[in-house]
Amino acid sequence: MSLVVVGRVAASLALGAALLAGCARFDDSASSPFTPEPTLRGANIDPKKPNQPPTSTTRPSGPCIDPDPAVVATCLDTTGGLVTLGDGALVAERRTGRILEVAPEQPPVEIARLDVDGSTDGGLSDIALSPTYREDGLMYAYITTSSDNRVVRIAEGGAPKDILTGIPKGPSGNRGAIDFASPDQMLVLTGDAGNPSAAASAGSLAGKLLRVNSLVPGRTSPPEIAVSGIGTAGDVCRDTKDSIWITDRTAAEDRLQRVSGDGVVTTAWTWPDRPGVAGCAAAVDGVAISLTRAKAVAITAADPNTHAVTAAPTLVAQDRYGQLGGAAIGADGTIWVTTVNKTDGQPGPFDDRVVRIPPPQPGGGGPD
Repeated sequence: MSLVVVGRVAASLALGAALLAGCARFDDSASSPFTPEPTLRGANIDPKKPNQPPTSTTRPSGPCIDPDPAVVATCLDTTGGLVTLGDGALVAERRTGRILEVAPEQPPVEIARLDVDGSTDGGLSDIALSPTYREDGLMYAYITTSSDNRVVRIAEGGAPKDILTGIPKGPSGNRGAIDFASPDQMLVLTGDAGNPSAAASAGSLAGKLLRVNSLVPGRTSPPEIAVSGIGTAGDVCRDTKDSIWITDRTAAEDRLQRVSGDGVVTTAWTWPDRPGVAGCAAAVDGVAISLTRAKAVAITAADPNTHAVTAAPTLVAQDRYGQLGGAAIGADGTIWVTTVNKTDGQPGPFDDRVVRIPPPQPGGGGPD
């Protein structure tokens, strides 16, 4: 594998949270459980100005400039996961293996490129920052190679280093996701590689939520199985109360599952109509989930004490941006999503895109 690093993100900025009464509070406290989020190099952030979506409806015209002020980046290839940073983000392109730095009113900047096999549903599925990113500048990625699916570590100026290899690769079910449960433990969600029996087998890394400790290239300890029976992997995200949320798609239904701090797994919600659950972003009392086939963001409210989900998720921004893939929470409370219209949707002239979506307002209202 080769890696080209042409830039770097640095610095740090703590931003205030936006609290919404009567609905899930999507604030910055869930986006970085260990250290304040670093800001993007060259993002021109003014700490005296609140980071709110642009209110002006006047936008320059031209190729790759979307007139919608909520759109941050345009004309991307099919996207994977994303990580918010200050008032910008890093976003993965699944098929090209590029990692791009995006920010409002600025063109995307390629900061890294990985060799991946994006011929099926794999490629560069997800990215995560080291919990000590401000000090070490390390990133992690879930990728598909010619022989397997794996997790690699990315450092500026060096080749990717293998962290976890040998995750089965198949004709489908290659997508995966990563997040940190603690500074020294990574969560790795793997797809079933098109083989549900492998997902149920303790002898296979396919179709699992794995806990990976001691992330040292070449000396990573064997992963621990936290959850089995995962279908097509959606995403894994962690809230501020040590709950882990995972999304996946099975032949019978799409699911949102919760893993408690003591390891108990419960199914929080199911979708028999299979809307295509994808990226997730957990907050104080809810989870935002990108839906691919339903072309919307599902806001799932959870009881802050029991974590139970008892009401059907609220859909926001439905049919506005097409098929959605990644999801993350911005420091100002907005929900960042990526589109995946170039894969099997109906791409428009500005696809694929990174978009900021305001959370629903008190009383259930949301963006049109």
